[in-house]
Amino acid sequence: MKNAISVDLEDWFCAYNLEIPMENWDKQELRIVANTRLILEILMKHNTKATFFILGWLAERVPALIREIEDQGHEIATHGYSHTLLTNMSPQSFEADLEKALHVTRGRISQSIIGFRAPSFTITNETLWALEILEKKGIKYDSSIFPTSIHPDYGIPNAPLSIHQRGKLIEVPLSCVEVLGMRIPCSGGGYFRAFPYSITKLLMRQCNRLGRPVIFYFHPWEIDPGQPRMQLTLWKTFRHYYNLNKTESE
Repeated sequence: MKNAISVDLEDWFCAYNLEIPMENWDKQELRIVANTRLILEILMKHNTKATFFILGWLAERVPALIREIEDQGHEIATHGYSHTLLTNMSPQSFEADLEKALHVTRGRISQSIIGFRAPSFTITNETLWALEILEKKGIKYDSSIFPTSIHPDYGIPNAPLSIHQRGKLIEVPLSCVEVLGMRIPCSGGGYFRAFPYSITKLLMRQCNRLGRPVIFYFHPWEIDPGQPRMQLTLWKTFRHYYNLNKTESE
Protein backbone atom coordinates (compact mmCIF):
# COMPACT_ATOMS: atom_id res chain seq x y z
CA MET A 1 0.00 0.00 0.00
CA LYS A 2 1.44 3.37 -1.06
CA ASN A 3 0.35 6.39 0.93
CA ALA A 4 0.55 9.99 -0.29
CA ILE A 5 2.14 12.98 1.42
CA SER A 6 1.35 16.53 0.43
CA VAL A 7 2.41 20.01 1.49
CA ASP A 8 0.11 23.03 1.37
CA LEU A 9 2.76 25.64 0.58
CA GLU A 10 1.71 28.72 2.50
CA ASP A 11 3.59 30.85 5.03
CA TRP A 12 2.50 31.39 8.64
CA PHE A 13 0.70 34.66 7.90
CA CYS A 14 -1.42 33.08 5.16
CA ALA A 15 -3.27 30.84 7.64
CA TYR A 16 -6.98 31.60 7.78
CA ASN A 17 -7.05 31.41 11.58
CA LEU A 18 -4.71 34.41 11.88
CA GLU A 19 -7.00 36.66 9.80
CA ILE A 20 -4.14 38.75 8.37
CA PRO A 21 -5.44 40.47 5.20
CA MET A 22 -3.52 39.72 2.03
CA GLU A 23 -2.72 43.41 1.56
CA ASN A 24 -0.63 43.13 4.75
CA TRP A 25 1.23 39.93 3.83
CA ASP A 26 4.20 41.79 2.33
CA LYS A 27 4.76 43.42 5.74
CA GLN A 28 5.22 40.05 7.50
CA GLU A 29 8.38 38.03 8.07
CA LEU A 30 8.82 35.56 5.21
CA ARG A 31 9.78 32.18 6.68
CA ILE A 32 8.67 29.89 3.88
CA VAL A 33 12.10 29.34 2.29
CA ALA A 34 13.90 27.97 5.34
CA ASN A 35 10.92 25.87 6.42
CA THR A 36 10.40 24.39 2.95
CA ARG A 37 14.08 23.55 2.57
CA LEU A 38 13.91 21.68 5.87
CA ILE A 39 10.95 19.72 4.50
CA LEU A 40 12.88 18.97 1.31
CA GLU A 41 15.79 17.65 3.39
CA ILE A 42 13.46 15.37 5.35
CA LEU A 43 11.83 14.06 2.17
CA MET A 44 15.21 13.44 0.56
CA LYS A 45 16.47 11.63 3.66
CA HIS A 46 13.52 9.23 3.42
CA ASN A 47 13.63 8.97 -0.39
CA THR A 48 10.06 10.27 -0.57
CA LYS A 49 8.34 12.41 -3.19
CA ALA A 50 5.46 14.69 -2.30
CA THR A 51 2.84 16.87 -3.94
CA PHE A 52 3.24 20.56 -3.16
CA PHE A 53 0.04 22.59 -3.46
CA ILE A 54 1.55 26.01 -4.18
CA LEU A 55 -0.10 29.29 -3.21
CA GLY A 56 0.20 31.60 -6.22
CA TRP A 57 1.04 34.63 -4.07
CA LEU A 58 4.15 32.81 -2.86
CA ALA A 59 5.06 31.54 -6.33
CA GLU A 60 5.37 35.22 -7.34
CA ARG A 61 7.70 36.04 -4.46
CA VAL A 62 9.90 32.95 -4.14
CA PRO A 63 10.14 31.57 -7.70
CA ALA A 64 13.55 30.00 -7.05
CA LEU A 65 12.05 27.94 -4.22
CA ILE A 66 9.29 26.63 -6.49
CA ARG A 67 11.89 25.60 -9.06
CA GLU A 68 13.93 23.96 -6.30
CA ILE A 69 10.91 21.86 -5.29
CA GLU A 70 10.40 20.77 -8.88
CA ASP A 71 14.10 20.08 -9.44
CA GLN A 72 14.01 17.61 -6.54
CA GLY A 73 11.32 15.59 -8.32
CA HIS A 74 8.18 16.65 -6.47
CA GLU A 75 4.81 17.31 -8.04
CA ILE A 76 3.64 20.91 -8.29
CA ALA A 77 -0.10 21.50 -7.90
CA THR A 78 -2.06 24.67 -7.12
CA HIS A 79 -3.59 25.97 -3.91
CA GLY A 80 -5.14 29.02 -5.55
CA TYR A 81 -3.64 32.50 -5.45
CA SER A 82 -4.97 34.36 -2.41
CA HIS A 83 -5.90 31.62 0.08
CA THR A 84 -9.48 32.89 0.09
CA LEU A 85 -11.95 30.29 1.28
CA LEU A 86 -14.27 29.18 -1.52
CA THR A 87 -17.18 29.64 0.86
CA ASN A 88 -16.34 33.38 0.73
CA MET A 89 -16.08 33.51 -3.09
CA SER A 90 -18.41 33.60 -6.06
CA PRO A 91 -17.84 31.34 -9.07
CA GLN A 92 -16.51 34.38 -10.94
CA SER A 93 -14.02 35.43 -8.25
CA PHE A 94 -12.86 31.84 -7.80
CA GLU A 95 -12.23 31.44 -11.52
CA ALA A 96 -10.21 34.67 -11.59
CA ASP A 97 -8.20 33.60 -8.53
CA LEU A 98 -7.49 30.18 -10.05
CA GLU A 99 -6.48 31.67 -13.41
CA LYS A 100 -4.02 34.00 -11.69
CA ALA A 101 -2.53 31.17 -9.61
CA LEU A 102 -2.09 28.94 -12.65
CA HIS A 103 -0.55 31.72 -14.74
CA VAL A 104 1.94 32.69 -12.05
CA THR A 105 2.93 29.15 -11.06
CA ARG A 106 3.17 27.72 -14.58
CA GLY A 107 5.63 30.48 -15.41
CA ARG A 108 8.03 29.16 -12.76
CA ILE A 109 8.08 25.44 -13.63
CA SER A 110 8.28 23.04 -16.55
CA GLN A 111 5.73 20.40 -15.52
CA SER A 112 1.99 20.60 -16.09
CA ILE A 113 -0.27 21.54 -13.18
CA ILE A 114 -3.11 19.04 -12.93
CA GLY A 115 -3.98 19.09 -9.21
CA PHE A 116 -5.86 21.52 -6.97
CA ARG A 117 -6.55 21.84 -3.26
CA ALA A 118 -8.93 24.50 -1.95
CA PRO A 119 -7.83 26.74 0.92
CA SER A 120 -9.07 25.17 4.17
CA PHE A 121 -10.67 22.33 2.17
CA THR A 122 -13.64 24.53 1.31
CA ILE A 123 -15.15 22.51 -1.48
CA THR A 124 -18.33 21.72 0.39
CA ASN A 125 -21.90 20.96 -0.66
CA GLU A 126 -22.35 24.73 -1.12
CA THR A 127 -19.31 25.15 -3.39
CA LEU A 128 -19.46 22.09 -5.64
CA TRP A 129 -19.81 24.57 -8.52
CA ALA A 130 -16.00 24.90 -8.26
CA LEU A 131 -15.46 21.43 -9.74
CA GLU A 132 -16.79 22.48 -13.14
CA ILE A 133 -14.44 25.48 -13.13
CA LEU A 134 -11.48 23.24 -12.27
CA GLU A 135 -12.31 20.98 -15.23
CA LYS A 136 -12.61 24.03 -17.49
CA LYS A 137 -9.12 25.20 -16.48
CA GLY A 138 -7.43 21.86 -17.19
CA ILE A 139 -7.28 20.47 -13.66
CA LYS A 140 -7.47 16.66 -13.62
CA TYR A 141 -7.79 15.93 -9.90
CA ASP A 142 -8.99 17.70 -6.79
CA SER A 143 -7.94 17.04 -3.19
CA SER A 144 -10.21 19.41 -1.30
CA ILE A 145 -13.04 17.33 0.12
CA PHE A 146 -12.93 16.27 3.76
CA PRO A 147 -15.48 13.45 4.23
CA THR A 148 -16.29 14.39 7.83
CA SER A 149 -18.60 16.65 9.83
CA ILE A 150 -16.36 17.40 12.82
CA HIS A 151 -14.96 20.73 11.56
CA PRO A 152 -17.04 23.94 11.60
CA ASP A 153 -15.58 25.41 8.38
CA TYR A 154 -15.53 22.51 5.95
CA GLY A 155 -16.48 18.91 5.20
CA ILE A 156 -18.97 16.84 3.22
CA PRO A 157 -20.11 14.29 5.83
CA ASN A 158 -21.47 11.72 3.38
CA ALA A 159 -18.74 12.01 0.73
CA PRO A 160 -16.98 8.76 -0.25
CA LEU A 161 -13.93 7.93 1.84
CA SER A 162 -12.09 6.45 -1.14
CA ILE A 163 -10.60 8.12 -4.21
CA HIS A 164 -13.48 8.50 -6.66
CA GLN A 165 -14.70 10.20 -9.81
CA ARG A 166 -16.73 13.43 -9.78
CA GLY A 167 -17.68 14.26 -13.34
CA LYS A 168 -14.42 14.28 -15.28
CA LEU A 169 -12.38 15.04 -12.15
CA ILE A 170 -10.73 12.51 -9.88
CA GLU A 171 -11.43 13.39 -6.24
CA VAL A 172 -8.70 12.51 -3.73
CA PRO A 173 -10.38 13.07 -0.34
CA LEU A 174 -8.47 13.63 2.87
CA SER A 175 -8.29 10.43 4.90
CA CYS A 176 -10.75 9.57 7.64
CA VAL A 177 -11.64 6.34 9.44
CA GLU A 178 -15.09 5.54 10.81
CA VAL A 179 -15.03 4.92 14.56
CA LEU A 180 -18.33 4.31 16.39
CA GLY A 181 -20.24 6.05 13.63
CA MET A 182 -17.92 9.08 13.49
CA ARG A 183 -15.45 9.84 10.73
CA ILE A 184 -12.14 10.67 12.42
CA PRO A 185 -9.41 12.36 10.32
CA CYS A 186 -5.99 10.70 10.12
CA SER A 187 -4.69 12.97 7.41
CA GLY A 188 -2.29 15.36 9.10
CA GLY A 189 -2.42 19.09 9.72
CA GLY A 190 -3.95 20.19 13.00
CA TYR A 191 -5.31 16.70 13.60
CA PHE A 192 -1.79 15.30 13.55
CA ARG A 193 -0.65 17.87 16.10
CA ALA A 194 -3.71 17.46 18.33
CA PHE A 195 -3.96 13.66 18.45
CA PRO A 196 -1.36 11.49 20.19
CA TYR A 197 0.91 9.96 17.56
CA SER A 198 -0.19 6.47 18.61
CA ILE A 199 -3.81 7.32 17.70
CA THR A 200 -2.87 8.72 14.31
CA LYS A 201 -0.72 5.66 13.58
CA LEU A 202 -3.57 3.31 14.56
CA LEU A 203 -6.05 5.15 12.35
CA MET A 204 -3.65 5.20 9.40
CA ARG A 205 -3.07 1.46 9.67
CA GLN A 206 -6.83 0.89 9.78
CA CYS A 207 -7.23 3.04 6.68
CA ASN A 208 -4.68 0.86 4.87
CA ARG A 209 -6.30 -2.34 6.13
CA LEU A 210 -9.54 -1.16 4.56
CA GLY A 211 -7.74 -0.83 1.23
CA ARG A 212 -7.40 2.94 1.16
CA PRO A 213 -4.13 4.88 0.86
CA VAL A 214 -3.63 7.60 3.47
CA ILE A 215 -3.73 11.11 2.01
CA PHE A 216 -1.59 13.12 4.43
CA TYR A 217 -0.92 16.86 4.44
CA PHE A 218 0.81 19.56 6.46
CA HIS A 219 2.01 23.16 6.15
CA PRO A 220 5.60 24.47 6.35
CA TRP A 221 4.61 26.69 9.28
CA GLU A 222 3.65 23.56 11.26
CA ILE A 223 7.33 22.68 11.70
CA ASP A 224 8.22 26.23 12.77
CA PRO A 225 7.77 26.85 16.51
CA GLY A 226 9.79 30.08 16.17
CA GLN A 227 7.22 31.85 13.99
CA PRO A 228 5.77 35.20 15.18
CA ARG A 229 2.92 34.87 17.68
CA MET A 230 -0.42 36.60 17.24
CA GLN A 231 -3.03 37.39 19.87
CA LEU A 232 -5.91 35.01 19.10
CA THR A 233 -8.88 33.48 20.81
CA LEU A 234 -8.11 30.46 22.96
CA TRP A 235 -9.55 28.07 20.36
CA LYS A 236 -7.64 29.60 17.46
CA THR A 237 -4.45 29.71 19.53
CA PHE A 238 -4.80 25.97 20.13
CA ARG A 239 -5.55 25.21 16.48
CA HIS A 240 -2.59 27.16 15.12
CA TYR A 241 0.17 26.80 17.72
CA TYR A 242 -0.42 23.51 19.54
CA ASN A 243 2.55 21.11 19.32
CA LEU A 244 4.46 23.07 16.68
CA ASN A 245 7.62 22.05 18.52
CA LYS A 246 6.87 18.34 17.99
CA THR A 247 5.70 18.15 14.37
CA GLU A 248 9.12 17.81 12.76
CA SER A 249 10.29 14.99 15.03
CA GLU A 250 7.06 13.02 14.74
